[in-house]
Parts: sequence; C-alpha cells; structure tokens
Amino acid sequence: MTTRSAAAPDAASPYAVAPKRLRLLLVLAGLSGVSPLATDMYVAALPDLARSLATDASGAQLSLTSFLVGIIAGQLALGPLSDAVGRRPVLIGGSVVFAGFSLVCALAPTVAVLNSARVGQGVAGAAGIVVSRAVVTDLFDDRELPTVFSRLGAIGAMAPVLAPLAGGALLLLVPWRYVFAVLALMGVALAAGVWRWIPESHPPDARLTGGLAPSLRAIGRTAAQPAVLAPVLALACGGAAVFAYIAGTTFVFQDIYHLSPALSSLVYGVNALGNMFGSLAYGHLSRHRSPEALLIISGVLATTGAVALLLVQTTTGSNMPLTWLCLLITISAFGLFFPAVITIAQSRGRAAPGATSALLGGGQFLLGAAASPVVGLFGTQSPAPMAAVMAVALTLGTLAAIATKRTYGH
Repeated sequence: MTTRSAAAPDAASPYAVAPKRLRLLLVLAGLSGVSPLATDMYVAALPDLARSLATDASGAQLSLTSFLVGIIAGQLALGPLSDAVGRRPVLIGGSVVFAGFSLVCALAPTVAVLNSARVGQGVAGAAGIVVSRAVVTDLFDDRELPTVFSRLGAIGAMAPVLAPLAGGALLLLVPWRYVFAVLALMGVALAAGVWRWIPESHPPDARLTGGLAPSLRAIGRTAAQPAVLAPVLALACGGAAVFAYIAGTTFVFQDIYHLSPALSSLVYGVNALGNMFGSLAYGHLSRHRSPEALLIISGVLATTGAVALLLVQTTTGSNMPLTWLCLLITISAFGLFFPAVITIAQSRGRAAPGATSALLGGGQFLLGAAASPVVGLFGTQSPAPMAAVMAVALTLGTLAAIATKRTYGH
C-alpha cells in the first residue's frame, strides 16, 4: 500500500490551505462527536423517557448500554470495511443510517423498539468514530498527524461540555423525543458535509480485495503486530479510566459532596476544558518530543493524579477541592495521552488504517464498558472506588505506553 512520506513538507498536503483544512477537521470532528452527543444529550430525560414508555429506570438505562454495544460492534466491522470499499461510502452510509435510526428512536412506541434502534444507531454512529481516524491517516503524513489529532481531540473535548447543556436547553422546551429528532438532522447534515468536503482518501488500488472477510482478517494481522498492539492496549486501559470517571464523577460530586447539578456540571466542564488544553498542548509539544515520549509522560501524569486521589481518600477522607484537583490533573493529562496513542497506532498501522482504527475504538469501548459497573460494585460511600479503578487502569496503561516505546525500537 502506498503511504504519504513522513518527510514530505506541509505544502505537499492539499489540506495545508487553512480554510480547506478547517472544513475537513470540522466535519471529521462532527463525525467523531455525534456518538457522544447521542449519549449525553438525552441522559437528563431518562426519567421522562421511562414514564413515557411505561418502563422502569433500568429499562430506560438499557438504552445507553444498547447504544454502547452498537458502537463496539460497528467499529470492529466498519473500520475494516472502509479498507475494502473506501472511506466515503462508509461515512455517508453510516451518517444516513444514523439519521434513520435516530428518527426511529424519536418515534419509538415501546422501550423494546427504542433499545433495538439504539443498537442500530450505535453501529451507524461508529462509522464516524472509526473511519474519521482512517481518513486522517490517509491524508496526512507522520509529521502532520500529531497536529491534526491534537486539534480533533481539542474539538472533541468540547462535546461532553456542550452536549448536556444543549440537551438540557432543548428539554426545557420540548419532550425527549425531539432530542432524537435533532440527532437525525445532525446525521443528515454530516452526510452532506462528507459529500461536499471529505474526499475519497483510500483509492481503489490501495484497498483490500476479496470483500469483507479479508478485511476482518486484517484486524487479526494488525493485532498480531506488537508495535500496533501495544498502543491499542494503552488506549484500552485509558478508555477504562475514562469510563470509570464518567460513571463516578456525577455521583461523587452530587451525592457525596452535595453539589447542585449546576455546580457539578461546572466541575465537569472545567475538567473538559483541561482536557481540551491538554490536546492543544500535545500539538505544540509534538514538535519537540516524539509521540512515544509524550505518551509515557502523560500516562505517568494521569496515573499520578489517580493515585493521589486514592491516597487522599484513604488517608485524609473526602475532600472536595483535593478530589477536584486530582481529577483535573488526570483529565488534563488525557488530553495528551489520547492523541499521542492514536497518532502512534495509526502511523504504525498504515497498511490497514481502518482495521487499526477498529482495534483502537473496539478496545477502548469494550474495556471501558467493563470498567463502568465496577465503580458502583465496590460501594458508593466515597470516591475511593472510582479512584482505585482509574489508578489500576492507568498504571496498566502507562506500562503499555512504555511497551509502545520499546516495541518500536526507540
């Protein structure tokens, strides 16, 4: 397969022109961010949803799990598929199908229909997550990748901040079904954006032949490469820490520290801003240090924050300012960690960027989904369970980051 040279000058890229690059990045960020929006925008409406569909809280919450199952399956299937048929068909088709399933969610007469549609919505939404990374790998050389992934990460970091605010504002005016109607419109808009501004970055002569089966086998071949597997494992462990944070942070600040929903949203938003600035810092620092070095540094920093939080809870007891500070350190470090590990994996997996992206996303969400319930399993009396899960996951992630550097001979 032909790849872009790491030594090529910036001017060699057709996306060195600022307006063209900006449009590309905005559409790719939208494709990556629509799935988080599909979760965060309607969480506040779960009680109303349960009453409307005559189900209990667990039945309504199953819609979140259903969506996550779809995302995992979709990434593992659609990433390799894009290596076989090209990026644009998968992105346009995924966006259109996402819009269709969103509309089914909006009109769902029963919770069973809603949950089934959420699986389909997750599968289709996964196209944007997994294929957008492959498009970046196709279009930019190794020197450009850190900057592009850092900017995508910075834009993506705003989704957790904006989604609850947008969803809450919408729910003040209309019932929960309109949230899914808005998501359907987003799917249509993204399909139009791909059609207009995203080129076919994977030409026929570079594609895997023989249909989907050889493409799926490419996942196995890619996973068998230690140089790729190490960053995939690092990202999976980082994903477990993120999901533990998501599962525990609202409970910690509202139920333990008794902050109002508005104040806990402020805490969450400040942490997300830290993550965004970490992503921007990665783009700058990558000019002076290798992605492998930045991955290890950020892994150590994130682990330090989580371990410090665990020590605070086991020695001095619950302390809201210290809890927030430790989490802010960890989440800000994630801003460097995630674009670094994605840069490394996608750069090393250029032979099958879609399969590499599928491994990254599948591992991240699968281990994350397994980590989320562990936080509640060990009790809800302090932030210690959340801190412990994050500390263990990040310790393993940092070890994988060190292995990432060694497997590539640096």
